[in-house]
Amino acid sequence: MVTFKSVALIPAAGMGKRMGASINKQYLQLNDMPIVARTISVFEQSPLIDVVYLVIPAEEIAYCRKHIVNAYGFKKIAAIVPGGKERQNSVMNGLNAMREFVSDDDVILIHDGVRPLVTEQMLQASINAAVLHDGALVAVPVKDTIKTVRDGIVCGTPPRETLWQAQTPQAFRFGMIFSAHLSAKANDFSGTDDASLIEHAGGNVHIVPGDYRNIKITTPEDLILAEAFLSSMERERT
Repeated sequence: MVTFKSVALIPAAGMGKRMGASINKQYLQLNDMPIVARTISVFEQSPLIDVVYLVIPAEEIAYCRKHIVNAYGFKKIAAIVPGGKERQNSVMNGLNAMREFVSDDDVILIHDGVRPLVTEQMLQASINAAVLHDGALVAVPVKDTIKTVRDGIVCGTPPRETLWQAQTPQAFRFGMIFSAHLSAKANDFSGTDDASLIEHAGGNVHIVPGDYRNIKITTPEDLILAEAFLSSMERERT
């Protein structure tokens, strides 16, 4: 029987300029708990997850360790890794930090630090798919008609049934995602998410059904939505 570890890699190194707040968005309160702490807590409490690597701007590591990791008693944090210039660089920093401690077959779940409403079901389905395929992408079908636009003019309407809205976690075996990041760097390829690096390397990424409440908190409106979604999810659990 093949055994493997499941490792969460949580990049939270963004500046959050669209939030318009005086602190970075991951430290804003969501129902009296910092957003990033709520995100970490899902992985901390999950029996599926062995360890967590957290990627934070270098200048915020001491703050994060004191006010997030220590304050909430998180035990699964293996390392707090300094972020890079872009998200892709931050993820690569996290992969480099863990490479001596994981095997190629271990499953890495890469999850946005400001996406706190992820569920245990998504984690389980992502791990299962990553074991069987080149990668797993949590996603939901788009609801609206999408237009492609050039210079302010509509130039196409892709069929809605082919369009999915990508979320996280995105899960991969370590050897697969590390090789994809190395290839992207060597070829100067910049992807919009980690799944796109697997696609660029010729791999097949399988869809895992997500939830429309699994939002990435980017704007003040997102925070209002997340508060409402969190309340509804808490009611469902009682």
